[in-house]
Parts: sequence; structure tokens; C-alpha cells
Amino acid sequence: MADGAGRYRAGETALIVKVPEAEPVVGGWRERFDPSAEAGVPAHVSVLYPFLNQDHIGDQVLGAVAELFGSHGAFDLRFATCGRFPGVLYLAPEPDDQFRALTLAVAARWPEAPPYGGRFAEVIPHLTVADGQEPSVLDTVEADLARRLPVATHVSSVQLLVFDGIVWREQADFALRAPRISVPRRDGQR
Repeated sequence: MADGAGRYRAGETALIVKVPEAEPVVGGWRERFDPSAEAGVPAHVSVLYPFLNQDHIGDQVLGAVAELFGSHGAFDLRFATCGRFPGVLYLAPEPDDQFRALTLAVAARWPEAPPYGGRFAEVIPHLTVADGQEPSVLDTVEADLARRLPVATHVSSVQLLVFDGIVWREQADFALRAPRISVPRRDGQR
């Protein structure tokens, strides 16, 4: 298996949404077949990778990131199906439009940090389970996952991870705006 830490450079950062509810379903497979798990990255959906290098992230950038994410509402989603890229098996978030909106907002604010370094024309939100594997391995993993899905989660924040040269560590957590709750007035009006 490839060394997960060898894929990254010290000081690299990522904006992700952790999905702890998926760990019981995907954790064992990720440990075996996803190099990012070996490098300390939990089950997640990337909002933007790579983001700015760590030495370009000071209080002003952290404040701007917090403001940007605070302008987007929290949301619920589920993972009920798998998808594939060449050599990659992933869980597909449903709906995925909120992730796309978050990615587009960050990329518009920091155009020097295009998603995946600009390697792909379209960003497809996903939770990677296996990476760099043969189709037969992906078939086995997908068959197991099909019996264990869906996974539901509530997304209320985005995390900033930094690679320290050995593992990824969480540096900051940015809250999304809480959903507005309509409370009826005593006279029955809203």
C-alpha cells in the first residue's frame, strides 16, 4: 500500500466536512485502501483541497473563512449510493448541491486555490472509501457497503486540516449558519 503521508507536503491544508457517522461503515475499508486515512484524515467530504499553504493562513484569512462559511446554512444529507472514479470508490452525498456551493464560494474567494489544483473540470463531492485499487477490490468493497448504507449526517461546520509532514491535524472549525426555526407567536401568527 502506498504511504499516505508521502502524497502530501508539509504545510498543505484542506477544508473538509468530517462525517463521523460513516466511520463504522467505511473505517475498516479506508484503513486498508485509502492512503489519506493512513495520514490521519477521518471519513470526510472535501470542500477544497488543497487550500492555501499554512504560512499564508493568518488571522485575517481565518476570519474571512469563518465569515464565508457562516453565511452558508447547516444542512442534512445522506450517503445511500456508491460512485466511482478510475481506481476510486466513494460514497455519494445526497443532495450534493450544498457542498458544491461551499466549494464554489471558497474557490471564488481564493482563486489561487482551485479545487484539486485545477486538475478536474467538474468537482464531484464524495467521501472516498478506496483509492488506487483494482476494479475487483472496488467490487468487493462496494458489495459490502451496499448492505450497510444509508448513512445520514447533519453538517454544521467545516474543518481546516494542516499536514505537518507526518499526519493531518485539525487547526480550526468553522460553523455554518444554524437553520432558522420559525416559532409561532402566541396569537397564532408567524
